[in-house]
Amino acid sequence: MNTANLLVELFVEELPPKALRTLGDAFAGVLRDQLVAQGLVKDDARLTAFASPRRLAAHLSGVRAVAADQAVSHKLMPVAVGLAADGTPTPALLKKLAALGADAGAVAGLGRVHDGKAEVLYLERTLPGASLADGLQKALDEAIRQLPIPKVMRYQLRDGWSSVHFVRPAHGLVALHGSAVVPVSALGLAAGRATHGHRFEAEASPVVLRDADSYVAQLRGEGAVIASFAERRAEIERQLAAAARTLGGGVRPIEDAALLDEVTALVERPNVLVCQFEEQYLEVPQECLILTMKANQKYFPLLDGAGRLTHRFLVVSNIWPDDPSAVIQGNERVVRPRLQDARFFFDQDRRRTLLSRVPQLAKVVYHHQLGTQGERVERVRAIARAIGLQLAGAMGAGPGRLRTPEGEVAQDWLLTCVDNAALLAKTDLVTDMVGEFPELQGTMGAYYALNDGLPDEVAHAIEDHYKPRFAGDGLPRGTVGVVVALADKLETLVGMFGTGNPPTGDRDPFALRRHALGVIRMLVEKALPLQLPELLACTLPAFAGKITDPSAELSSFIYERLAGVLREQGYSAQEVDAVLAPRPQRLAEVAPRLDAVRAFAGLSEAPALAAANKRVTNILKKAGEVDAHVNPGLLHEAAEKDLHAALQAVAPGADAQFAAGDYTASLRTLARLRAPVDAFFEHVMVNAEQSDLRLNRLGLLKQLHAAMNRVADLSRLAA
Repeated sequence: MNTANLLVELFVEELPPKALRTLGDAFAGVLRDQLVAQGLVKDDARLTAFASPRRLAAHLSGVRAVAADQAVSHKLMPVAVGLAADGTPTPALLKKLAALGADAGAVAGLGRVHDGKAEVLYLERTLPGASLADGLQKALDEAIRQLPIPKVMRYQLRDGWSSVHFVRPAHGLVALHGSAVVPVSALGLAAGRATHGHRFEAEASPVVLRDADSYVAQLRGEGAVIASFAERRAEIERQLAAAARTLGGGVRPIEDAALLDEVTALVERPNVLVCQFEEQYLEVPQECLILTMKANQKYFPLLDGAGRLTHRFLVVSNIWPDDPSAVIQGNERVVRPRLQDARFFFDQDRRRTLLSRVPQLAKVVYHHQLGTQGERVERVRAIARAIGLQLAGAMGAGPGRLRTPEGEVAQDWLLTCVDNAALLAKTDLVTDMVGEFPELQGTMGAYYALNDGLPDEVAHAIEDHYKPRFAGDGLPRGTVGVVVALADKLETLVGMFGTGNPPTGDRDPFALRRHALGVIRMLVEKALPLQLPELLACTLPAFAGKITDPSAELSSFIYERLAGVLREQGYSAQEVDAVLAPRPQRLAEVAPRLDAVRAFAGLSEAPALAAANKRVTNILKKAGEVDAHVNPGLLHEAAEKDLHAALQAVAPGADAQFAAGDYTASLRTLARLRAPVDAFFEHVMVNAEQSDLRLNRLGLLKQLHAAMNRVADLSRLAA
């Protein structure tokens, strides 16, 4: 069978850079899948996707000119429906055959198979394999239809009448099977073998491709274009590192994968050049300068060995002039006004204290049901103070003193810092710098707090109260920051759930899932001695009746997020279910409980005890309200006496180990109950006819259930 490699390219106007890699992968992937489905290529064929600012392309190996013929079996209908008593076809059968492209002549060759209910007619036939021209046309149409275009354009074709919808106007289509052009069309274009290279650097225009396999080499040589996104990205990385090395002193370009992807999508022939700006601008916080260079100019700032911004930066040019000085000077001239703006904003903002900006927050709407940012700030202050008092109660180190991870501090000092940070945390939202660069909220607040002479703890808390902003982000540095960050996130969660705005499906406009994960991470990773129900309860009064109590729904939401995190960390669904079923109030205890459950599951006694727990749970559920009281005088059977005695001997030690936080030891101690539990269920009838015996035995089981399930619901471990 005739096979050759296939190349398909769409040549278009400049594609949206942030979507380029996705568009390239999707275009190539759908083409491949469609050709595989039609039998024109094997599913293990090698696929190479190409994406440059002005092209989407795919190269696929081992593509057939014609697919193999296919034997197809069509189930038609029951014999009784398709054939009359004399064996002639009914109108229903003839209509069905016509729909499949057959006629009455096919009736004699129909097969008959009994499907268990009735005898059914089948049409067996061989369909000729699709030709590449037909199959590729279908695949190309589908690849264009499924392209994840961020925003569709409508443009007119050359005929002056027709119009099409696509991501950008398309100007060329290449389809080569080996060296032969495949006659397909798309977006008003007929396929050929000519494409175009770099606008200014190409040696030939157009670039006439010899065959599918010469695409990369011809584009690079004649067209001065690196077609592969991955190869172009790697080349930029290489040049960035090489340029930094020439400057010495451990200078390195800033690491930013998103910026690297975007720049890769903007150039076809990258050329990294070293530029600089006046050192006086380094007086401005480096976060401002870095952001303006990256976001506005797509430059790569250079950091020294200590991570401080230098006055040099790297530019990825799309041209290779003999003398690059004009390009370098042009970029230096362009960046200077941006840096001047940043310095102006910084100087202007520092003329006013953060405290003087607090009244402005009353004019900024936060949410139509929850009022202004000013009202929100007061809620966060109240919540932060309540959390601070909870911590003071749990971390006391003597009268008026707290033992924090940073050391022993005065309670009043901590609460004052918490209140100041909560009051000022949102004030940088009304500064000029954050108005220009919203990404700097929190960061600029910290700089301005230090400028106002506030303690480092307050400044750090203002910067950190947004953390963690994303998966893998760091947590607030100190206790003050943790308290304010918790208060801020809980205010959002309780407020939005309380006004009927929880996440729905994929929609989460208030980032509530991220806020919940932030709360979980702080409680767990900081090992905070705080209980989730108490945290939610202390948040409610700050809303002064504006919302309904969402504690039950929000608590379930947080535990669901926690369950997802734990499964991602490698714990089994069964282990997670067992530990979270009792709703442990201190989330910091969840991980050690999971480890204890995992250790318990490895004991020989575990399966029997888990099964017994499941049985006890079901019995107690059916019994309804049961008093966990045992009258020793009503214990008649030896097995129930033994279980009661064993429970009295084992439970106090297990409870003491539980109270000390040694959950593994507690479960190991309880494992000694296996033999008496097994004997109890083998020899004792729980639902005795005498009510006093029945209630006494249910009380014994209630005590057993309470003792066994303090660490986790062990019944969830039963197979």
